[in-house]
Amino acid sequence: MGSATTLALSSTAASLDATTGVDLGVAGDLFAAARAVGGSPQLSSALSDSAAPATARTKVVTDVFGAVLSPVSVELLTAVVAQRWSRTADLVEAIEELAVRSAAIAEPEADVEGDLFRFSRTVAENGDLELALGSRMGDESAKGALVTRLLDGRAAASSTLIASSLVQQPRDRRVRVLLQWAMRLVADQRGSTVATVVSAAPLSDAQVERLRAALSARYGTEISVNTRIDPHVVGGLRVQIADDVIDASISTRLADLRQRLAG
Repeated sequence: MGSATTLALSSTAASLDATTGVDLGVAGDLFAAARAVGGSPQLSSALSDSAAPATARTKVVTDVFGAVLSPVSVELLTAVVAQRWSRTADLVEAIEELAVRSAAIAEPEADVEGDLFRFSRTVAENGDLELALGSRMGDESAKGALVTRLLDGRAAASSTLIASSLVQQPRDRRVRVLLQWAMRLVADQRGSTVATVVSAAPLSDAQVERLRAALSARYGTEISVNTRIDPHVVGGLRVQIADDVIDASISTRLADLRQRLAG
């Protein structure tokens, strides 16, 4: 990520935090705008052209989206294009990021991280589904409709919007990678960090809560815990937080022992 994009992302996130009236309609608008910009080389180039004055770029937003998006959505989109981006692709991803964060704001009590995690596991365990959603062939809107049907009644509206929108514009990103990216953004917007915990057997609510409290104390931030069962772990736990992996599983200790004996 270039330095210009890093600064621009910080600025647009601050703009979102200062904006009132952010709801699921706004999030949907921003996802639609990301698809429109990402699908038009001419539009994306015009909006990311750092040689053009910011006023010219924001006028393009008003001309193209002013009559079809809500005033709040146009305001946020204007804040995005007013920034300088290292690459055109960064601009499109920034609009998507703003959409994900807006969805997280729209339903603050919804378990969006958990919904997205569970759907990512469904995708991981179903090769045909992953192939259907990740294929470059087929209608993108049909992929979004498929995700909506799969999550209907099983996930919050914000979670469904995020998942169904992202699969429509993967831009060479795997579905599970997209969902993990969205989980991190939602957690960050809510001031927490996602931990994925893998165990051989299901953990009780009390165990999950004790683990969450311990991880929060260790990392100095709120931790959102997602759990996954893997019989190969044998015993103990494997915890991943961002790039950190805490592996206390018996299988890992046995593997380490075998490696020492062989070495």
